[in-house]
Amino acid sequence: MKKANQTLGEFIIENQKSFKYTSGELSRLINSIRLAAKVVNHEVNKAGLVDITGNAGETNVQGEDQQKLDVYANERFIQTLINREIVCGIASEENDDYITIQGQNEAHDNKYVVLMDPLDGSSNIDVNVSVGTIFSIYRRKSPVGQPVEIDDFLQPGNQQVAAGYIIYGTSTMLVYTTGHGVNGFTLNPAIGTYYLSHPNMQFPKEGNIYSINEGNYVHFPQGVKDYIKYCQAEVESDNRPYTSRYIGSLVSDFHRNMIKGGIYMYPKTAKAPQGKLRLLYECNPMAFIAEQAGGKASDGYQRILDIQPTKLHERVPFFCGTQSMVNKAEEFMANYKND
Repeated sequence: MKKANQTLGEFIIENQKSFKYTSGELSRLINSIRLAAKVVNHEVNKAGLVDITGNAGETNVQGEDQQKLDVYANERFIQTLINREIVCGIASEENDDYITIQGQNEAHDNKYVVLMDPLDGSSNIDVNVSVGTIFSIYRRKSPVGQPVEIDDFLQPGNQQVAAGYIIYGTSTMLVYTTGHGVNGFTLNPAIGTYYLSHPNMQFPKEGNIYSINEGNYVHFPQGVKDYIKYCQAEVESDNRPYTSRYIGSLVSDFHRNMIKGGIYMYPKTAKAPQGKLRLLYECNPMAFIAEQAGGKASDGYQRILDIQPTKLHERVPFFCGTQSMVNKAEEFMANYKND
């Protein structure tokens, strides 16, 4: 039950016993992410007033141009987590390799690793479109007391202990799950506190929004083309045609579709045969949230959370949203499974 004016801090404390491991470490970790998000939000809100927009003049490991706010957000989240001495390792979309963290006593006693996309949709920041942060938390596999290993990060999404996103939009929201449903918290900028505003978030049973960059239509697999035609067909009894809505920021498109009902698609293309979105930094956390909210996430053929990653920056096709819509997209994809 939603309590009036319940803060994120109060919510975390109240629900700490539901965490798989109840040492309090995970609670402190989520609180650290909350703090870093407030700092990044402050900078995002100054875009256009100070020199924080535009290209930073560097490319990341993905070969993508880094925006100034990409670099800033990445540094803030990493530094906050390091300073709090809560995690044993961090992997970021913006970094070539993972970061090993040890405490001041040079021990490696912490139990969690964080994977993140520090600023999703950052190419939109110059035109004042909503952007976001995506994070994923795993319990380490390697023994406590030694440095983290690559296998601590290369875990399938079904091993996540928490995941969430922050959307920096008309209001700033932090949405997260620890495997016990999805809850959303809105930041009151006047006092810097997040309040529970969207308890027990759920995808509607049916949706009528499809989100995909149709500018790439000619490069899509035939199954995706057929599904788009299905969405566009006029069938009154089936509430079609559906509405096309695509912002170009995964967090923003996902958030809208979770509230209103819809499907987000980023399939493989002729130019990107493995897909474009990163499994560890984007797809796994959003898939975990989707399933906890009654939705579904797939690569077109299999459950995203069951994919065993083989490298940090692995890419996969991504279909995520209202369960019935993802099921229908998979039906069309199955017709061309060998393409």
